[in-house]
Amino acid sequence: MIKNRAALEATGEAASRRVVLDIVESTLRVLDARRIIHSLLRLEGGILRIGNRAWDLRTKRRVFVVGAGKAANAMAQGVEEVLGERITQGLVIVKRREPGDNLTRIELVTGGHPLPNQDGLAASRRLLEIAHRAATDDLFISVISGGSSALMNSPLPGISLEDERQVTEALLKSGARILEINAVRRHISATNGGRLAKAIEDQGAEMINLIISDSLGARPTVEPAQPVCHYGTPVAPDGTTVQDARNALEKYGLSGRVPPAVVNFLRAAGPADETPKGFGERIHHYVLERPANACEAASRAAAAMGLTSCVLTTVLEGESSAAGGFLACIAKEVGLNGRPAPAPCLLIAGGETTTRIEGPCGEGGPSQELALGFALEAAGRRGVCLCALDTDGSDGPTEFAGGLVDGTSVERARARGLDACQALSAHDSSTVLRAAGDAVLTGNTGTNVCDLNLVYIEGAS
Repeated sequence: MIKNRAALEATGEAASRRVVLDIVESTLRVLDARRIIHSLLRLEGGILRIGNRAWDLRTKRRVFVVGAGKAANAMAQGVEEVLGERITQGLVIVKRREPGDNLTRIELVTGGHPLPNQDGLAASRRLLEIAHRAATDDLFISVISGGSSALMNSPLPGISLEDERQVTEALLKSGARILEINAVRRHISATNGGRLAKAIEDQGAEMINLIISDSLGARPTVEPAQPVCHYGTPVAPDGTTVQDARNALEKYGLSGRVPPAVVNFLRAAGPADETPKGFGERIHHYVLERPANACEAASRAAAAMGLTSCVLTTVLEGESSAAGGFLACIAKEVGLNGRPAPAPCLLIAGGETTTRIEGPCGEGGPSQELALGFALEAAGRRGVCLCALDTDGSDGPTEFAGGLVDGTSVERARARGLDACQALSAHDSSTVLRAAGDAVLTGNTGTNVCDLNLVYIEGAS
């Protein structure tokens, strides 16, 4: 699961790093969407079963597979392996292709993330064309994970791709939370905020949505075979409003800094411009996993190793580097006073932190900044190690999933002529982590449940 594991174990505090890497790999195996889909979908003759629900595919004229997301590669592969030639056509937009993405019935197209691009726009328009040609005896199966809002980009008439790209970049750099960013992206899109599902429902077709949710604040999925009410993504009702989109631009002072076409549209938008707030009984949602599932899986992996664990939070938000420093302070408390758990132990924090960027910046991502913030606060301490991971395997615009740091990371970077503090101020965390041998490389992981941060404290720390 971790492509550069040998190199990560060959530097720093090897014993601590090995424990954390074992837990990371065990967690990612549990979260793999391809495995979950194989256990969820059952094809018996011509009958597709999910839990106690059944669809007779022999009565369906066509079966389409559509979707988008950073984990959609594995999801699409799982669906194709179950349904095979029952699939009439498939089109799924992903962030990047991997050598093992060998599908024959479903086309994978690479889109843009975190910023939308022309390839994603062309693929999104093709998805809308498929939806608008649907009939009442067609079945759509969607595979949706985090990242779909950027990858499935199709701005409304009057708003250009460049307009969409600029407003997305401005929101990302402002430090806005993901729900605030999505409130804007959904309301200027022809596909997002449930509009793809609305186009399919308007044609009378039926839709089964397989979703990996990256929404914070929900309990872990216990039974993925049970249909649920779900909000967000291109295939579910939208819980945000046009006013939420306006408020997001106003809150971060962006109304005068983003393209006028976006601002003017949102200012003039009325009830007819709202995103769908509900669907009928022919749209079905199944949530395979949520961010809290990552924390649960890590806790179980620690227990299997005989290690005490403590889930600090499943909803960690805020500035990434500050969150890293805070987690280092909790690690110190464990060493000093044995709270919130005595060492040796594993501290677990899931969520989605963000980074506010003003002016030029280097290379990095939120998880890498969190790792560097932790490394600076924990510098010189023995027996403390953290892995900050974007669970989909790509942190920000980089190829790295995050960082694995310990009390020696800052010194190892300094030995290579790099100042970790200066690099953090310049948002150049990736350069430091690569030089120190602390950047984590996974490739596509088959999941996307936000960020997972694991802190291991040895018994003698």
